[in-house]
Amino acid sequence: MKIICVGRNYEEHAKELNNEVPDAPMFFMKPDSAILRKNFPFVIPTFTKEVHFETELVIKIDRVGKMIQPQFADRYFSEIGLGIDFTARDVQQELKEKRFPWEIAKAFDGSAFVSEFFPKENFDLENLNFSMNRNGEQVQTANTKDMIFNINTLIAECSKYFTLKKGDLIYTGTPAGVNKINSKDTLEGFINDEKVFEVKVL
Repeated sequence: MKIICVGRNYEEHAKELNNEVPDAPMFFMKPDSAILRKNFPFVIPTFTKEVHFETELVIKIDRVGKMIQPQFADRYFSEIGLGIDFTARDVQQELKEKRFPWEIAKAFDGSAFVSEFFPKENFDLENLNFSMNRNGEQVQTANTKDMIFNINTLIAECSKYFTLKKGDLIYTGTPAGVNKINSKDTLEGFINDEKVFEVKVL
């Protein structure tokens, strides 16, 4: 199983980090060891002083595909979830300044949380709200209609480079509002108005 992540897929998020808005999907990857186990807290790593939360809609691939056409991409997944891409922002920034790859800032153990998965038929994926609260206060909110590249486009573009296999996850990008987490924070995720996860931070 591989975890494929999409960077800068919401214009306002790209702007808040002073990044250019991409004209094609930006992909990076996490290993399967990045998955945060269910019911486990997120433990802030000792190598960073600034971990950010990034809430994202997650797609679970359920059949093998390569060079998928966008009009057929919806055949390759049947469930969605909500996840967090935990990012060591200080480490990432330092590596970017040196023009080094930044996997250690994005792909460390426990850096990919995902909720339970839900049948996609329950949702309008072109007009789906999701959000996250920190300690009871909403910090991120988005609608899939604001994606720069929609889900089918992401699947099709990704499959040009990587053979997609059953169980692969695609984190579809985070909206504006990313920020630093602190020890003892509680993070709660919502699809529409339904709470789908709670993560404690240590």
